[in-house]
Order: sequence, then structure tokens, then C-alpha cells
Amino acid sequence: MRDFSQDHHWLSLNTATVRKQWSLDRIIDECARRGIRAISPWRDQVAAVGLESIARQLRDTGIALSGYCRGGFFPAADAAGRQEALLDNRRAIDEAKTLNAPCLVLVVGSLPGALSGQPHYTDISRARAEVHDGIAATLEYARQVNMPLAIEPLHPMQAAERACINTLEQALDLCDELDPPAPGEGAATAHEQSCDLGVALDIYHVWWDPKLAQQISRAGNNPKKNRLLAYHVCDWLTPTRDLLNDRGMMGDGVVELKKIRAWMEQAGYRGYSEVEIFSETNWWRRPGEEVLDTCIERHCRVV
Repeated sequence: MRDFSQDHHWLSLNTATVRKQWSLDRIIDECARRGIRAISPWRDQVAAVGLESIARQLRDTGIALSGYCRGGFFPAADAAGRQEALLDNRRAIDEAKTLNAPCLVLVVGSLPGALSGQPHYTDISRARAEVHDGIAATLEYARQVNMPLAIEPLHPMQAAERACINTLEQALDLCDELDPPAPGEGAATAHEQSCDLGVALDIYHVWWDPKLAQQISRAGNNPKKNRLLAYHVCDWLTPTRDLLNDRGMMGDGVVELKKIRAWMEQAGYRGYSEVEIFSETNWWRRPGEEVLDTCIERHCRVV
């Protein structure tokens, strides 16, 4: 396993971590000042500053992306809504290309309208079918422009509103169906990790899964298709006061961070550990400088 104790070379910042303190251009400058080499920005943050402006700033600072957040939300109340979701995902892919992202992260969606408390239907099987079809259609365009898609399974507590794909196994089943290895392909190596459709593993959502080690191994050892495209870290607090916006800083909760990273690296993952913290009552209320400095310290010590 790589030694993170001496530097933060493999730390990436998901820009949601300090979205309440700073605009995206300030976040990029603060990361550059601290030698943070990569970020994963959100589309609304990019739009607030301007896509071309952010692309230029990334080039000027030399900061790379570890992912782009986010596409998905495929289910809709009707055919027109599903078509608009496909168009929006195409726009997200184009933005990811402009920013030279290695993948577009997909939060796939679930019961349409549930986020506002008024679901248009309650058939989660239908939502999963619409997710399947939406990814299949989006994958066609993503392949044309060479932009990998990374399905992010979300914790079952968010199965109704945000994602009806809730385990790594479910996500990989979709990957194998929609992006199967070509017949006769050999095993993947550490240098052959590209694929059209993979997964973004966020430990906040999957740390509890009794099949996690098995499924990480499956994702990394898939013939010629290492599907481990992104790795997000934070911690699970006890008690958790808000199921969406009370993520913990690494080391403040119960997740076995080093054990899970060991599984990832045994499966061939060599990318960034991307810190993604939503924290309404704690880290979003602290000075951004303190948050970034703590991310660096904890990444070296406990990730």
C-alpha cells in the first residue's frame, strides 16, 4: 500500500468540502497554495464562475481533476423529462471534457419528485429500469468523446430520493451488462485501467457493506476493465445527526480507512483519495483555511 504519511501527493479535494466558504476560483487558488494537486468540482460551482474561466485557471495552476460532479438523475415522470435528463448528461460530459476530467460521476437518481416530497411514482423497479436505459443512452455519447462514466452507489438511506443503486455489487452488475469486456481479453494490469463505465466508490455510502472487499476485488480484477475510477473519503460519525450533511472528517468516525484503501490498492487502484465532506453544523462553519489544512493532516495520518 502506498505510504501517504510523508506528503499529500495523492490528496484530491472534492470542492463541496468548502463550498460554503469560498467560490470555486478561490478554492483552486487555495489548493494551489497548499500543493493540493487535484480537485473534483461540482457543476453549479463551475457555472457560477464560468466554464472557460475555470478551465483556464486549472491550466494556469497545473491542478488536475480526479472527477467531475455530477451527471445522472435519469428517472423522470414522463418521456419528456427522461429526454431532458439525457440532454443534461450530454452537457455534463461536454463540460467534463472541457475541464479534462478523468470521469463524470453519476448519481443516478430514483423516484422522480421524491426530493421535493412528492414522488410521481413509487415503483423503484421502474426507476432502476430508467436508470439502466439512461446510462445506456448516455454511454453512447460518452464513448464518442472518450469520457468514462463512474456510477456512484449511494447509501440505502438515499434510495428513494437520490440513487436507486445502493451497493457496489449493483453498480458493477450494471457495468458488466452495459460495458462488458470483449471476448478473450486477459486480466487487467495496473497500467490498463481505462474503461467506458466504472464506479466511484465513496466510503460514506459503502463502508457498511459486508460484500465490500469482495466487490472491490471484482471491480479491479475485471478483465481489461478496471472499473475503480474514483475513490472518495470522509468518515461516518456516531451519532450521525443529519443523514446527508453530517459527514465526518477522516479519523473522527468509525470507518476503517486504511483497511478499505488497502483493498482498493490490492485491486489495482492508483488514483487520488478525494476528500468529500458535507458538514452543515461543523466543517462548513469553519474557516476554509482550517478545513484544507485539516484535510491535509488527516490524509497523511489516517487515510
